[in-house]
Amino acid sequence: MAIYGYARASTLDQDVAIQEEALRQAGCEVIRSEKASGTTRTGRSELALLLQFLRPGDTLVVTRVDRLARSIKDLQDIVHELRAKGVALKATEQPIDTTTSAGKAFLDMLGVFAEFETNLRRERQMEGISRAKAKGVYKGRKPSIDPAEVWRLRTEEKLGPTAIAQRLGIGRASVYRVLAGADRP
Repeated sequence: MAIYGYARASTLDQDVAIQEEALRQAGCEVIRSEKASGTTRTGRSELALLLQFLRPGDTLVVTRVDRLARSIKDLQDIVHELRAKGVALKATEQPIDTTTSAGKAFLDMLGVFAEFETNLRRERQMEGISRAKAKGVYKGRKPSIDPAEVWRLRTEEKLGPTAIAQRLGIGRASVYRVLAGADRP
């Protein structure tokens, strides 16, 4: 019956030291940390490692539930995996303890609020982008594909879409989109 900690920061410029200290004080024997978005489990190798390593009777500790997941679906999936393994989940800053009914209920409520916060942030970001586009300030990212070069490789060097994609380091579907476009350079 070991106690494991998980700390996460969303961006590279954020620090997990405060979380790690709180997890040490909570008795965590092993702490895994990473800097990755919490909106999805993709790319969160430390969390994946912990979820594989945990055994029945172990406890996973986080400082807050939003460090574990930012979407209710991901949170429920993680909690389901933990329950299936017989692993308890606790949070140092919130009354979450999945070994109790009240802790389970509170966990679900916090998960809803974490997802709500993420959705609000996304809406504000989209509103800001719309305003910037209306003012002509926001142009989007610069195109990463040079259609003229795609056509040159196709017509002059007689390369196929796969070879063009490999040469330019782009996806084959992108080459097909350029070649299907009527606006030939």
